[in-house]
Amino acid sequence: MAKADEGHLPSVEAVKPLHNSIPDDLAAGFDPTFLKYYNKYNAGRLATHQVPIEKYRADPAKYTIVYGRDRVPNDGIKWSDLKCPVDGGEITVRVFERVSSTAGPRPVYVNYHGGGWVFGGLVTDFDLCKRIVHSIDCVVFDVDYRLSPEYQFPIPVNDAIAALHWIRDTKADEYGLDLSRVAIGGASAGGQLSAVVGHVCRDSGIPLALQILAVPVTDLHVFTPEGPIREDHPYASYKELADTQPLSLERMEWFHKQFLGSPRPEHLANEWKVSPILAPNFADLAPALVVTAEMDVLRDEGEAYAEKMRQAGCAVELVRFKGAPHTFMQLDGTWSNGFGICVEPNADIGESDPRIWQGVQQDCTGGSPESVWALSSLFMVASASGAPPNMPGLGDISIQ
Repeated sequence: MAKADEGHLPSVEAVKPLHNSIPDDLAAGFDPTFLKYYNKYNAGRLATHQVPIEKYRADPAKYTIVYGRDRVPNDGIKWSDLKCPVDGGEITVRVFERVSSTAGPRPVYVNYHGGGWVFGGLVTDFDLCKRIVHSIDCVVFDVDYRLSPEYQFPIPVNDAIAALHWIRDTKADEYGLDLSRVAIGGASAGGQLSAVVGHVCRDSGIPLALQILAVPVTDLHVFTPEGPIREDHPYASYKELADTQPLSLERMEWFHKQFLGSPRPEHLANEWKVSPILAPNFADLAPALVVTAEMDVLRDEGEAYAEKMRQAGCAVELVRFKGAPHTFMQLDGTWSNGFGICVEPNADIGESDPRIWQGVQQDCTGGSPESVWALSSLFMVASASGAPPNMPGLGDISIQ
């Protein structure tokens, strides 16, 4: 057989990369364990914005791998689905609590899931909600707000606000809620909703013990009405990490269009309930934990929001996880060594160290993505008792 003419073989540079591979110039910035997982399981898959919405919703597992997640046991936890009235219909709110609980009033955590206002639901943070109840004897309400593009702004925001009012006004006696210890929180789009709800509660005189804003969207006015980002935007993370994964600039532009419409209505350009960083007043907001990820395009706007809170005299802790991607809080694994995060060694990955998030552990001194949430629950109790707004047990985690 004649030898193939190697001169006709494509060069390495000419080979088309996988659908959503991480560029070489960014790869070094990621935690190496995440990089192995991502390259093995996600790089060759189409992202959510690259397939029709209905196809993704019909089979999310075809497009998304949740790597490193451990299913939290159901032991000792019960949950039920409630119907919350909202303008134009009703939404589901799932309530989690311990089977055996204390008799006294219990603190409350209201959760808003992420997903770019387009994806997600009650399954998104199912294990997170159970883990919080395992960590502290509280009642967790997970809000299944309506999604875009079928329900564009302001409907998801209004649903989030309505659910908080409904929980306070109708469920306090039924579930033995301590309304002086109510916390709200969410990741990504859920962080945006939480930030807006935080301002609304302050304006309405509703006390909050804590708001948890994890990798939050805070500034959508940096996008043009047609979708592409403005050239004069102030955030270095959008410039440096435009091609990062799993949340690229292109994907973020797509979420913007689904949430607000394309072209975006002119009156929404400076609407603070779209971009909470534009809110006119930051004074007297509830204490906040703002969590950002070093390799996330949203990093700088989340940190800018925390800085505005700080400048207004609010109690705020800013925690940046080094080497972490936008979705890092889904890498919850299992508990070990206090707040450490561990998984069984994975032979397919060839990982000799069983700790899946080794880089974060080194930077956070025993912390983990999931420990942020558990410690926040403790912070919720401390805030209500008048203790200083400092997270117990974080050691020298990277607090800005």
